[in-house]
Amino acid sequence: MMTSPSEPSLLLRRDNLTRIARGGGVSSIPYVGKWNSMISSVTTGITRIPPGQGIPLHTHNVEETVLVLAGNAIVTIEGSEMAATAGDATWVPAQVPHRFVNAGNELLEIYWVYAGLNVTRTICATGVTSDHLA
Repeated sequence: MMTSPSEPSLLLRRDNLTRIARGGGVSSIPYVGKWNSMISSVTTGITRIPPGQGIPLHTHNVEETVLVLAGNAIVTIEGSEMAATAGDATWVPAQVPHRFVNAGNELLEIYWVYAGLNVTRTICATGVTSDHLA
């Protein structure tokens, strides 16, 4: 019989989670509850990008899946640009340069899932690597 961790987070509400400021009004909200951080191997969250802003070209040490929840984006993956709207999704292999830019007049909201808990981000322009959730 499997025992569960004490006081697990069964429901995660964005207003109760830590918001990470990314600059230019871009912010990320990681959805990592107690159960997920103890027994799972994924990291999930939402990033909000204001009009005219974007995430710089970067890579991760693990695979990433991204679903556009709201807004319009220009997605660049390994040099190819694509337009994406709400309901579109993409998959980015580990170490592949990519970025998301808000191409609309409303907030762009993307939901991401990483295949791992110890996710790093390397900014292509600087080569600086840091913890994704820092």
